Amino acid sequence: MSFLVLIGILIVIALWVVSVYNSLVTAQVQTKEAWSTVDTQLKRRYDLIPNLVETVKGYAKHESKTLENVINARNMAMSINGSSVQKEQHENMLSGALKSIFALSESYPDLKANQNFLDLQVRIADTEDKIQAARQYYNTAVMSLNRKIRVFPSNIIANRFGITEEHFFELEEAEKAAVKVAPKVQF
Repeated sequence: MSFLVLIGILIVIALWVVSVYNSLVTAQVQTKEAWSTVDTQLKRRYDLIPNLVETVKGYAKHESKTLENVINARNMAMSINGSSVQKEQHENMLSGALKSIFALSESYPDLKANQNFLDLQVRIADTEDKIQAARQYYNTAVMSLNRKIRVFPSNIIANRFGITEEHFFELEEAEKAAVKVAPKVQF
């Protein structure tokens, strides 16, 4: 009788370990899928940038340094196959370079009125919104995975099977500081 109780307890423990392991793997897969969603939106942005640069080139011939910075930032961001930390840094550089190219339109009224430029600007803004949504989804998935990895007793299972925490997609320090400053409204 006690042998059957012992077997029953071992079966319950084994089922619990399998259940916890499966939930950790599910969270890990969801995190990878979320990162893939970010990558998909970043690819969309990469594909729009050459068209934007070509459109601006025709109007802002002597702004080649700005255009060069955008292309270099795009190429660097596209070449990163490493960790999300490296990708995050290069994506933030690319976002800054894109802001500078849109600032050029203020100096060139013809460019600002160009329908192709306006269409690209709308498509890139839409893509940026989708990137932000994908980043939020990724961070939510990372939070769920990391929470499961840290909580006892699932942390024992995660450690045993080598399931590690993921890195959140975060703002750069300069962007964090800018968010903390109240905007100045002037009329």
